[in-house]
Amino acid sequence: MNEKLEKLLEVGIAFHGHRCPAMPLGLRCGLKAMEILNVERAQDKELFVISETGKGHAAGCFLDGIMTATGCTYGKSNIEKRYWNKMAFTLVDTKTDRAVRISLKPGFFEKMLQSPFVQQRKKGVPPQDVDPQLLKPLLDNVLNLDLTQALDVSEVFTLQREKTKGCFDTVACAQCGELVFENAARIKDGKPVCQGCFGGHAHS
Repeated sequence: MNEKLEKLLEVGIAFHGHRCPAMPLGLRCGLKAMEILNVERAQDKELFVISETGKGHAAGCFLDGIMTATGCTYGKSNIEKRYWNKMAFTLVDTKTDRAVRISLKPGFFEKMLQSPFVQQRKKGVPPQDVDPQLLKPLLDNVLNLDLTQALDVSEVFTLQREKTKGCFDTVACAQCGELVFENAARIKDGKPVCQGCFGGHAHS
């Protein structure tokens, strides 16, 4: 394991909250996509991730690894989630509009799902409570495997996305009084309101 991966793995585990195979796999996939596009980790909006991972299953762990590697986060608004429940994502270089899509090979993914670690998770055992001896061989495999055996990688293609600027101007909501950024304010009875008050369920 190289030094860059080792450092990011520590960051990813601290961010993700527990050890599992899916987060490090997402980490390696994110790094692979960056290598293909010849880009560095995003400091602002230099990269954009379109994730197909959905929610409520192990793909969420996979996405935390992708975010750790690429620097694409919800806070920077340079990530979009499509609720397709797939272990796949597209990374876009926003400066050049070059993009690559990566997904797990079906056979590789099916094999991972048969592991003793995943079988424990299916039984409802929290990941942090799974016997570390069940996790270690799977984690070692993820960190050392030849990614060509695990990934389907598209050709680099062009994906143009609308480029938007951040909004720094605010207005007070006429109903709750809280400040809302102008680009998200709505008009109700001729006055600006936040979306919560506009929809009638603010602060619920």
